[in-house]
Parts: sequence; structure tokens; C-alpha cells
Amino acid sequence: MKILVLNCGSSSIKYKLFDMRSNEVIAQGGVEKIGMKGSFLKLTLPDGQKVQLEGE
Repeated sequence: MKILVLNCGSSSIKYKLFDMRSNEVIAQGGVEKIGMKGSFLKLTLPDGQKVQLEGE
């Protein structure tokens, strides 16, 4: 079973996806400064690599 946990604030959304069979986090990331200058999306890939994409 997989469980998605969301944390939604006024200008951000963060998430983690858990695999309950293996007790592992299989995806995580978030979007910050939604609707503002300097917004960005960040996520961690399954191999551990971190990616950040910046808005306009």
C-alpha cells in the first residue's frame, strides 16, 4: 500500500509518498512561494538526486 501525505500552507505545498510494505519514502518534494516571485519546485528522485526548478 502507498500513502501520500500532503502539507498545504498559504503559499506552499509539500508532499511525501510512502510505501508501507517496505517502510520507505519513495517520493518527496514541494512547491514554495506559490503566486509570488521567486517560486520554486523541489523534489528528490528515487536515486536520491535533488532537483530544483525555479519559476519566473
